[in-house]
Amino acid sequence: MRDLVTAAGDVDILVNNAGIWSTPEPTEQISEATLWASYWANVIAPFLLTGALAPRMARRGHGAIVNIGSITGFIGGDKSALYNSTKAAVHSLTKSWAAEYGPAGVRVNAVAPGPIATERAAESADHVAPVLARIPSRRMSTPDEVAAAVLFLASDEAANIHGAVLSVDGGWAAT
Repeated sequence: MRDLVTAAGDVDILVNNAGIWSTPEPTEQISEATLWASYWANVIAPFLLTGALAPRMARRGHGAIVNIGSITGFIGGDKSALYNSTKAAVHSLTKSWAAEYGPAGVRVNAVAPGPIATERAAESADHVAPVLARIPSRRMSTPDEVAAAVLFLASDEAANIHGAVLSVDGGWAAT
C-alpha cells in the first residue's frame, strides 16, 4: 500500500468503485472463500485505500471520497445476505469516515445505485421485469446517471455534503 500511495502522489478524489457481486444463495451454502472474497473486494479494499489516502487529503485540508454502495445496502433480500451486508458496511463506513475526516476538509459520500441498464441486466430479462414493477420510475438507471451522481459528489458543488448515501435507483428506496 505504501508503494501505491507514493506512486499516486497527492490524490484529490478517490472513488472506491471496485467490487464483486455474488449470485444469491442461502447463507449456509456460501463458502468461506466466497465470503472472504466478497468482503475483501467490497469492504476491505476501500477501507485500506481510504486509510492510506484520506489522511494525506486531510493534511492538505481538502479532498473528496465517493464510495459505491448499493440500494441493497438498505434492504434485505432473500438469499442476498452476503452482498447486501457488504454494501451496508460501505454505507456505514461512508458515514464514519465523513465524521472522521470531515473536520479536516475531506468529504466522504456514497452513491447507492439500484438496477443499472447493462448488457448483463438485458440478459436477465426474466429477473428484471418484477424488479422494474417495484421501481416508481419503471426503469433502470443508466451508467451515465450513476456516473453523474459520482461526479456531483466529487465536485465543489457538493462542498457541504458529508456522509450522504445518494440513491440512484428510480425511487426504489422510497417504496
